[in-house]
Amino acid sequence: MDSVWGMIRPGFLSREERSALIGVARDGSVTHRLARRANALVLLDDGMSCEQVAKVLLLDDDTIRRWHGAFAEGGRKALMRFESGGSACNLSEPQQEKLSAWVRATSPRATRQIGAWIAAEFGVEYDSRSGLVALLHRLGLEYRKPEIIPRHLDENKQRAFINLYEKLLNSLAADEVVVFVDAVHPTHAARAAGCWAAKDETLAIEQTTGRQRLNIHGAIDLETGQTKMIEAEAIDAASTIKLLEGLEALYSTTALIHVFLDNARYHHAKIVQEWLARSGRRIALHFVPPYCPHLNPIERLWALMHEHLTHNKTYPTCRQFADAILAFLRHEVPARWAEFCDSVTDNFRVILPANFRILA
Repeated sequence: MDSVWGMIRPGFLSREERSALIGVARDGSVTHRLARRANALVLLDDGMSCEQVAKVLLLDDDTIRRWHGAFAEGGRKALMRFESGGSACNLSEPQQEKLSAWVRATSPRATRQIGAWIAAEFGVEYDSRSGLVALLHRLGLEYRKPEIIPRHLDENKQRAFINLYEKLLNSLAADEVVVFVDAVHPTHAARAAGCWAAKDETLAIEQTTGRQRLNIHGAIDLETGQTKMIEAEAIDAASTIKLLEGLEALYSTTALIHVFLDNARYHHAKIVQEWLARSGRRIALHFVPPYCPHLNPIERLWALMHEHLTHNKTYPTCRQFADAILAFLRHEVPARWAEFCDSVTDNFRVILPANFRILA
């Protein structure tokens, strides 16, 4: 084929084809095999022989000729079909469309389910998971984890809250401060999380002897990372007042402390309102709209806490667990705020259920 009469002549790619193949070869998100085939075609287009390209890519020249032939017959689309290998070539365009529609409609959780459906529906068996995954990617499908969104979201209330918050920040006096308040109940229990490890190791974490939990009522200042965390027997109106008293003591020279918090019943309790009405109080409460935890940044602090202290870690006693949690929230977060601040932000967004396909 590489004789004078049958050689692959340079310049067989159009400008658009060459540009597209170079893009594929340089795109780090595509599979290595597809990028290598795009690279081979570009080298052939430059004038290299199949033997020369094969030597550069550590392949045999027949493989290079086969790639060129696939491209010559069907263009880039044929090359991508060829990439998935084996039984991928046995699915016709209508079958691929039917597969895509089925996956979009049913959201199967495992490639094994998809492979079984293909075998039952079309009589095509996939020998490797990688070939099936390549086919799914080519059809515009990917493995995704659904985002959990609250029920009963009100777009207008979300926008009004964000506008109020931004207006408050823009008019905030030098002797005023903003904090976000919430409660968290970490449980003394092992929480397994995925991680990288040696292929020949089987990992495990020891389960704890009980499932005691902490009750923490806390606040955070996003400007400085300063926190106020109290451990309570129960999260209620009494713990709310204790936390607010602690905030006034922490910000003893501040004229006004703006506290953003959710609509838990104890935050609206009569004794809390009576405490706020006393002379000399420096607290102003602002309530986050119902069902909108995404508008309270302290929720992200709790996620950060679990990431650093509970995932793949175990504590022999509940007291040791509590000490680690409280030390992190009270001391480590403020000390490492420059590192953590990008994870706990007030970068609010409006969540619209219409923008999601809600799984039943």
